[in-house]
Amino acid sequence: MNVQNFISDYIGQRKDTFIQLSDQLWRVPEIAFEEEQSADYLCQALEAEGFHVEKDVAGLETAFIASFGSGTPVVAFLGEYDALPGLSQKQGLTRHEPVLEGAPGHGCGHNLLGTGSLAAAAAVKEYMEQTGLKGTVRYYGCPAEEKGSGKAYMTRAGLFDDVDFALSWHPETKPVIMNFSSLANYAVKFVFHGKSAHAAATPHLGRSALDAVELMNVGVNYLREHMIPEARIHYAITDPGGTSPNVVQAYAEVSYLIRAPKKKQVVELYERVANIAEGAALMTETKVERLFEGAASDLVPNRNLAAVMYKNLEAIGVPTYDEADHQYAKAINESLAKEERETAYAGLDKATAAKLKGKYITDFIPPFDPEKEVMLSGSTDVGDVSWIVPTMQCMTACWALGTPFHTWQVVSQGTMPIAHKGMLQAGKVLAATAIEVMENPDLLAKAKQEHQERLDGEGYFSLIPEGEEPLRK
Repeated sequence: MNVQNFISDYIGQRKDTFIQLSDQLWRVPEIAFEEEQSADYLCQALEAEGFHVEKDVAGLETAFIASFGSGTPVVAFLGEYDALPGLSQKQGLTRHEPVLEGAPGHGCGHNLLGTGSLAAAAAVKEYMEQTGLKGTVRYYGCPAEEKGSGKAYMTRAGLFDDVDFALSWHPETKPVIMNFSSLANYAVKFVFHGKSAHAAATPHLGRSALDAVELMNVGVNYLREHMIPEARIHYAITDPGGTSPNVVQAYAEVSYLIRAPKKKQVVELYERVANIAEGAALMTETKVERLFEGAASDLVPNRNLAAVMYKNLEAIGVPTYDEADHQYAKAINESLAKEERETAYAGLDKATAAKLKGKYITDFIPPFDPEKEVMLSGSTDVGDVSWIVPTMQCMTACWALGTPFHTWQVVSQGTMPIAHKGMLQAGKVLAATAIEVMENPDLLAKAKQEHQERLDGEGYFSLIPEGEEPLRK
């Protein structure tokens, strides 16, 4: 039996079911740890596929594990379904027009991600039933990837300890293998407490929490000169303490996201940022408290799994795009700034970049060398999983070329044929990869050996502070 043909036929026959589910998730965008409807839709779909679903795992109300089969090998498909705040957008438009101003939207395509991984799990289950392949297939419903790092809590709880390998994917503008390392991160909110006063009559009686926030931000900006160049620090003032300038602000808060290539570097950088916060509190005679918001480990690559996944990506091939797809992608591309359009060619070899010129959809598979690894400038809580088991991901073209992540253009494209085709392609690639590894113990052994070599004796430790419990509503 040709695995790729079997998987392609199965997912192709079920495509309407998977597309409907993805669109259903798109219509109910829910932010971190609030994905109640989304998780319920996915659980219902998995139960209908014959999976046993365990809900509320790792103390997370919107996390779950769906299982089929028994024994080894155990493959984990990772699914995400959280949206982003403030990115509401009507579907299919090539102009910005929110459904509801300020509401969330699927600006990272997690409606597609969650469904594509589900399609893969369902396809592997079908193959196991048809062929008698032994093992266990699991779908991990992972909340709060964008803010909260649900997988980090799930990893800390030991939910991946008996898994043999894990697979996932992400919507993008090109079909590529994610044999990347990534930046570990730490998210924390600094809350300052001061004393209010009349800013004109008795300013000397006040102690401004907003002054403390501003001084902290200035201090961190000076810190940038004295940290490793690969590190990143971002912040947002999440509460300035009021809107009246004649009242000294008694309360203010700022949210920080700290990134670095290695977890230990993140911890060191966080401690320096925390010292600056204490200094700002000292200068303003205010008090500061820290509220943990999330953390993610750096991503551990695996060239053995990457090579298998790329082989299956080539075998599955790219979807067929019609004239309507190309015209819509062209219109989306034209809505982007020139600088955004040019990012489509960043990091590509000259031949691939030349082949993309004049295109608005990546309708071919770029070359890939599993020995060549790059550092992803972003972060993902998949990193925590990758410290426990060999893990690999791919990307597929779900958006017009040049589309930046976390934008209204991503949301608009989330229910369009380009997105659906990329999602189904990803499901096929993940399923075919899983089956090849499950049927070839030597491949799995090599992936596990490489995983151990990369860890080089360093054990996993969670960046989540001791005693910190998952956020619950």
